[in-house]
Amino acid sequence: MLTKITSSVYGQLIVAALLGAIQVFAFAPFQQWWILYPSFVGMFLLLKQVQLHHKKLFLVSFVFNLSMFIATLHWIYVSMDLFGGMPFIASALLIVLLCAYLAIFPSIALWLSYRISTQSNFIRLLLILPSFWLIMDWVRGWFLTGFPWAYLGYSHADTPLVGFAPILGVQGITLAIMLICACLTLLLLKQSQKFSLLLILAIVMSGYNLKQLSFTELQAPIKVALVQGNIDQKHKWEPDQLYPSILKYLGLSGIKNDATSTETAKVVKEKKQQTELVIWPESAIAALEIDMQRFLQSLSRKLEEENKALLTGIINYDINKDEYFNSIIMLGELPNNQGYSQTSPNRYAKHQLLPIGEFVPFESLLRPLAPYFNLPMSSFQRGGAHQANLKFADTTLAAALCYEIAFPELLRENIHEKTGLILTLSNDAWFGDSIGPAQHLEIARMRAIELGRPLLRSTNNGITAIFDGKGHEMGRLPANVDAVLRDEVQPAYGFTPYQRAGQTPLFIFCVLALLSALYLIKRPIKI
Repeated sequence: MLTKITSSVYGQLIVAALLGAIQVFAFAPFQQWWILYPSFVGMFLLLKQVQLHHKKLFLVSFVFNLSMFIATLHWIYVSMDLFGGMPFIASALLIVLLCAYLAIFPSIALWLSYRISTQSNFIRLLLILPSFWLIMDWVRGWFLTGFPWAYLGYSHADTPLVGFAPILGVQGITLAIMLICACLTLLLLKQSQKFSLLLILAIVMSGYNLKQLSFTELQAPIKVALVQGNIDQKHKWEPDQLYPSILKYLGLSGIKNDATSTETAKVVKEKKQQTELVIWPESAIAALEIDMQRFLQSLSRKLEEENKALLTGIINYDINKDEYFNSIIMLGELPNNQGYSQTSPNRYAKHQLLPIGEFVPFESLLRPLAPYFNLPMSSFQRGGAHQANLKFADTTLAAALCYEIAFPELLRENIHEKTGLILTLSNDAWFGDSIGPAQHLEIARMRAIELGRPLLRSTNNGITAIFDGKGHEMGRLPANVDAVLRDEVQPAYGFTPYQRAGQTPLFIFCVLALLSALYLIKRPIKI
């Protein structure tokens, strides 16, 4: 029956679309990781059937990947609908265009893998295809500032394969998945069966054993309080909502008002309690830092009296250069008695900006088209790719704002041996109750596993959470509630292998695999 359906072009396209679309269930919030295996094995068998017709080959590959991205990224529509003021047809068209662009990269990988002339499925599936897939994933994560969402490895954080993350990063898991899919395909084709079984066993056992290892050392715990304000995104940037929002954050944080703070502070100082790090989400203070100096300096003194430090998102405006930066600043108990000022060094400026949301490519063409291209604060400048860690007490934090947590190499390059924690602030209220925030949290969790450090994630309306250096959840807040998550977290020092070498080992694998494939195609041997 299936062979009859796939004998026509339309049948092949329908099957490819279904096989691609089901991949959404492998990722959060569904987390049915096993879905990837029937999806890819089915696709490999389908491509084997159509590989003699190269135009059909690319088309079938493209439909497979297009349906995958539409199913996985359709939630972007929420921001267009709720905040962009775009008609449904225009929003849907933009989503399809974005997904079509993203689908080009893995489609090229599949097309090239089946376009190369070889009779050996072993060479094609185990050497050529995984290499091209990784290469095109890298290109997708870099070209035009990159969009490295939905790497296959994110789906396997709760499987033995996650053991490869501290060694090779998330793409090491992706490679393991592709190799297992290749082996399963060879088993169904009744080719290289013993080798395929042994390789699957070796990959799974290696991942399991690596998962038991620890590469970083825990330090003395610190007290943290992650605040989820649950501020309505539709009204967040309205001027009359600024101070009600701030008062809400102050109340949730346990920061006393002016009338009681001085007496309370004296008691706290006498007890010499451990300093608490309070964390507010991205742009929690919905105003320009330069306009809030009187309030911020007063708040910083108050926090210092109460033995607290505050990390919060805010917009920094450089009046001399007329430039805006999406930033994190620290108030209160600052290191080395620095004290807060607009030029105090304990701050971070976002580097990896979100297209459309934080900068508009081809600005002169796109901004006049629709309100969506004029979202609040969509003209930011980039901070440096390498910035000093934020300092708190005896440890330091490597920061990533919202979308840039999806860029593993960017964060890796800002992690040092004495970096104790990973901090990410976000505001996923743009995407409502969709699956987007769950995918975002899944990506952030992988950074903790790769780098062997606890991760603190504070968001406006969810999902606020804390993970340890193994990716185990220490606590989270429900979405769409105003609450605070308090805990004691142990920073971790040291290096994971991935932190030292990055993706270099995977580059070496791709080069050696492709050279080996070229050699074996010219001088075939029986495997």
